[in-house]
Amino acid sequence: MLAPRGAALLLLHLALQLWLGSGAQATPQVFDLLPSASQRLNPGVLQPVLTDPTLKELYVISTFKLQTKSSATIFGLYSSADNSKYFEFTVMGRLNKGAEVQFQTVKGVGDMVHDLADVSTMPAPFAPPSALMGAILRYLKNDGKIHLVVFNNLQLADGRWHRVLLRLTNLHRGAGSVELYVDCSQVDSIHNLPRAFSGLTQSPEAVELRTFQRKAQDSLEELKLAVRGSLFQVASLQDCFLQQSEPLAATSTGDFNRQFLGQMSQLNQLLGEVKDLLRQQVKETSFLRNTIAECQACGPLSFQSPTPNTVVPPVLPASPTPPVRRCNSNPCFHGVRCTNTRDGFHCGPCPEGYTGNGITCSDVDECKYHPCYPGVRCVNLVPGFRCDACPVGFTGPMVQGVGINFAKTNKQICTDIDECRNGACVLNSICVNTLGSYRCGPCKPGYIGDQTRGCKMERSCRNPELNPCSVNAQCIEERQGDVTCVCGVGWAGDGYICGKDLDIDSYPDEELLCSARNCKKDNCKYVPNSGQEDADGDGLGDACDEDADGDGILNEQDNCVLTHNVDQRNGDKDIFGDACDNCRNVLNNDQKDSDGDGKGDACDDDMDGDGIKNFLDNCQKVPNHDQQDKDGDGVGDACDSCPDVSNPNQSDVDNDLVGDSCDTNQDSDGDGHQDSTDNCPTVINSAQLDTDKDGIGDECDDDDDNDGIPDLVPPGPDNCRLVPNPAQEDSNSDGVGDICETDFDHDHVIDRIDVCPENAEVTLTDFRAYQTVVLDPEGDAQIDPNWVVLNQGMEIVQTMNSDPGLAVGYTAFNGVDFEGTFHVNTQTDDDYAGFIFGYQDSSSFYVVMWKQTEQTYWQATPFRAVAEPGIQLKAVKSKTGPGEHLRNSLWHTGDTSDQVRLLWKDTRNVGWKDKVSYRWFLQHRPQVGYIRVQFYEGSELVADSGVTIDTTMRGGRLGVFCFSQENIIWSNLKYRCNDTIPEDFQEFQTQNFDRLDN
Repeated sequence: MLAPRGAALLLLHLALQLWLGSGAQATPQVFDLLPSASQRLNPGVLQPVLTDPTLKELYVISTFKLQTKSSATIFGLYSSADNSKYFEFTVMGRLNKGAEVQFQTVKGVGDMVHDLADVSTMPAPFAPPSALMGAILRYLKNDGKIHLVVFNNLQLADGRWHRVLLRLTNLHRGAGSVELYVDCSQVDSIHNLPRAFSGLTQSPEAVELRTFQRKAQDSLEELKLAVRGSLFQVASLQDCFLQQSEPLAATSTGDFNRQFLGQMSQLNQLLGEVKDLLRQQVKETSFLRNTIAECQACGPLSFQSPTPNTVVPPVLPASPTPPVRRCNSNPCFHGVRCTNTRDGFHCGPCPEGYTGNGITCSDVDECKYHPCYPGVRCVNLVPGFRCDACPVGFTGPMVQGVGINFAKTNKQICTDIDECRNGACVLNSICVNTLGSYRCGPCKPGYIGDQTRGCKMERSCRNPELNPCSVNAQCIEERQGDVTCVCGVGWAGDGYICGKDLDIDSYPDEELLCSARNCKKDNCKYVPNSGQEDADGDGLGDACDEDADGDGILNEQDNCVLTHNVDQRNGDKDIFGDACDNCRNVLNNDQKDSDGDGKGDACDDDMDGDGIKNFLDNCQKVPNHDQQDKDGDGVGDACDSCPDVSNPNQSDVDNDLVGDSCDTNQDSDGDGHQDSTDNCPTVINSAQLDTDKDGIGDECDDDDDNDGIPDLVPPGPDNCRLVPNPAQEDSNSDGVGDICETDFDHDHVIDRIDVCPENAEVTLTDFRAYQTVVLDPEGDAQIDPNWVVLNQGMEIVQTMNSDPGLAVGYTAFNGVDFEGTFHVNTQTDDDYAGFIFGYQDSSSFYVVMWKQTEQTYWQATPFRAVAEPGIQLKAVKSKTGPGEHLRNSLWHTGDTSDQVRLLWKDTRNVGWKDKVSYRWFLQHRPQVGYIRVQFYEGSELVADSGVTIDTTMRGGRLGVFCFSQENIIWSNLKYRCNDTIPEDFQEFQTQNFDRLDN
């Protein structure tokens, strides 16, 4: 029984001896790279070997086990000087589809070759992971660059032991090749590779050898480097008999070897069949042995006694007749039909998926017939087979079946997925579908952007064909190239559609066919009300509704104008009924509520809501849990006008928010901040912005965000000047860092709607917090102004016929654009109303004021003041401050010594009209003294100051102004930080120089 096997093995032995004796290469030189406790390989030993120009064959042998999705560098040579790579072989537990696209790889088991200046890490950013596995080979080329070879779709990190052999041929001569063998089978080969190792340094100390870094559940059992020798000799180190042909130098010898190896392959298959036959014969022999041992009819035989002198030859016992085996003993393979015959039994054919004689059946390996899609793993089952899922980027069924015929006739079909149809790339960009993948390109014609920001329709304010705005709108190009459309003065809408707006409050007279809030019909067509408040919900805005709360009581008689209260009950007898009084039992006509809790300060025992009762709180109207008081004057630092100087009375005569005790009024740069507190004492910066809080204002700080990148000089300029980003990431290379791409100051308000995109402390127009400044505190001819703030701080109403006064916001500005709608909602009185800018204190500010008619002030002390009708621009720099001198100087049209200078007056001498809306636009650039103000009636420009230059105030705060005029509305207020010098400033300077030359 063993003779055929023995003969075959003998033949194989002789054949191998013959081949090795006639054509085999020299014995390979093997280096064990795994460090041991006693010794470690010196990398300098490898240098002369790797740089030997006669080296043709190089092998890396490894046996390892990696857990699923794990990755590890098996072997590498590096420069100890700069950590650069000479050679590196890495197993990746997970590759990425994004990487495949970027490197233009081929789906399935394939190669990826790409030259990089630096491939220390895989490129980024990646697309979502695709769960592909593989290996990466990197080596130093002759030109000093790193060459990259990627084998993908290899199951190497799956928690099992694998034997890997990497063979490199002719890499010293160029046009080399690399072959990869996994578990004694070749899985891939790549040819025409560039030269390697020629750039390897000749200094042994400059090379560092690194091997597998052990991790939990990952193991490396074998790691060797072999040079020269044959593939079969090296593979035998891993107990592998490879069937691939071995290329040899001589043509005749190579032909002989290829023919001989083909015969050896056939012999190997024959030995496998002999092995299966022997296994079956052993089973049958065992069965016969057991049958004979259990046979009861095979007892001892009797012999006849011979007669004397008779030679009787011995009689051999007769061979017993073995019992005939029948089907009831289940002799056939499970599932095979058994038929009884005269001689015993007959077994039918083996089941589908098996091969054999019916008694013994062995599984057929259907995977040999390649039923699965190329690159998809075929799993042989007992019986049958299964194909894994289609590769990433393809779709198709997971085929499973039994038998050779099924495997041949039911091939797995995987169809390429067209990712472009599923929105793989951003909308309106070019998407190119490739086999198993896709590639995103630039935006389509007519669109601008990229795959990061998206592709938007190309728009341009300079090209009429690309201008999307309404003919009645202004086209504005933003920082990132975006276009914003804003309806012009006297028009309202979303900018693409604009309708007439008589009261200029940004709501159209009739509803428009657009979805924006400003497309809805104005609920007060003739009275500006930018908040569209409607207390009773009757569709008529409060500003023009005679009974705003709908309780049947007209507003003039109603003690709760905006709250329904038919009974008009008023327990404390102030001017507010109980239904709307925030202190029902305490008279408080101002209804002040510092903490906004609905309980007026007059009856709130904790006015600022900081948890400290008023009688114990050292800042009753400013929250300060810590109650810190550095100067010990009983006033907390949070509300102390001189936190470092004791001033318990908090006197502030000039209303500049700095107490008299510490107010020096020494301001070298004229920006409204005295030198002792100015964070840039010699540089104009009224806003006092200090982004990095280092005590140095941005205007004089070389590194505003303190990220180590200077704002302007090398290694700057900083592409995110106000947001720390030392790495200066800029994926689209537009000069603006990624972290501040659409929000430059990183205040979480995008630049397009941010009123100060380069100041994180100012985001939206808001006058809800304001300072009241009385300009005639001693006078008793009229009462002080009554200010009402609406629309979240973007609308102010003054209701009383009052002394001159200001409502001043707390935000200070450098350069600023300030606009609003001015409307006198009464037909009585004819006095002053306007707005202020550059406010530094109650003696220093600019005012734009408009008188309806000519009039002499009724108090001739301290001098006779005459007001002319029309718009006036004045610079207030009063030596006396608020009082009768400043009062009369403001009333008077013209200059007044040491008080007011008239910078410009509308030569038309036209007063404002009752119940007519006007829109003003102010531009102030204090760094050069530029001032320009324009007034519109409807969409018509009615007054323009032109370029006016004055440097009295170098920046300051904004507010509104009234003098003896009631029922004034300042609606749809907007301010925006802007330090850009207008173009007409240069024209103005040129004209003035020409005039001086002449």
